[in-house]
Amino acid sequence: MTAQNIDGESLLRVIGPAVEPGPAEGQLSEEEAEAVLDAYSQAVVTVAEKVGPTVVNIAAVKRSIARTPQGPRPYEAAGAGSGVIVAPDGYILTNSHVVHGATRLEVTLDDGRTLPAEVVGDDPASDLAVIRVGATGLPVVAFGDSDRLRVGQLVIAIGNPLGFQATVTAGVISALGRSLRSQTGRAIENIVQTDAALNPGNSGGPLVDARGRLVGINTAIIQGAQGICFAVPVNTARWVVGLLINEGRVRRAYLGIAGEARPLHARIVREQGLKVPGGVGVVEVVAGSPAERAGVRPGDVVVALDDAPVSTVDDVQRFLNRAPIGATVRVGALRRGRRIDLAAVLAASPDE
Repeated sequence: MTAQNIDGESLLRVIGPAVEPGPAEGQLSEEEAEAVLDAYSQAVVTVAEKVGPTVVNIAAVKRSIARTPQGPRPYEAAGAGSGVIVAPDGYILTNSHVVHGATRLEVTLDDGRTLPAEVVGDDPASDLAVIRVGATGLPVVAFGDSDRLRVGQLVIAIGNPLGFQATVTAGVISALGRSLRSQTGRAIENIVQTDAALNPGNSGGPLVDARGRLVGINTAIIQGAQGICFAVPVNTARWVVGLLINEGRVRRAYLGIAGEARPLHARIVREQGLKVPGGVGVVEVVAGSPAERAGVRPGDVVVALDDAPVSTVDDVQRFLNRAPIGATVRVGALRRGRRIDLAAVLAASPDE
């Protein structure tokens, strides 16, 4: 029997009678799928209603220089971003790159009011800043715990991308523990990666969990990529916000060396009992710095700070981010292949 001469009766015997398709084994029924979708939708709706009033639009005017045939010409450039209210008396958390260097700031609240704002504190090293408007009784976001996030967890981003105010997007945590380079060149640790859709203007807005708790501040996207977005974790933001509000700046510990990652011979690693096969080769020691006072010299290879092994400059920065100013730190180094231990009293970074 060929395809050309199959009659209706024969075809029925081949494919069987028509039946309404049901769910495949292991799949949800239509009613169950609708219930799941409703639960997901309800979670996003609830969070949007809860967090939306705490999200603001930030308009920033910055001075810039245009290069023209007649020479450099100053002009004012307008930019925009988002922020989230963290205290009822007008304190707003946002990205440093949204407000850094601004000559004029205006904030539009969820209720439609537009108010002038001023920078309370700015920390380019973490890409976070706090600004303030002259208003009280404002709704505030609840802080969560970014250390408890899990890959695959539902998150919602709210902001003002491309000027579209109060835009809500949802996604999941794609990865944890990423590193991102700030404008100062310092590594920001424990960055949260999400696939919640972000666009220019989302910067500084909140990333929240399914209970509406702040878990990150949206900070960056990869141009040309889809679904690869990053947020500064809320536990970093919590620490930075407190310092910016109380002191107007973030002071970090400072050692005073310029260095580069340097691999070490396997024999030296074995003989010295090192935990990593490399260290930070000291290229320069800043005059008057804690490193100079401790006796660190150019040519030394720093392999440990206290009990923490270091093999890159980022390892050193990571240690100093957590170390208190004034603490005495054991600097483990190799000098001509032999291990030495020096004591350095950390000072505040002169840049901060």
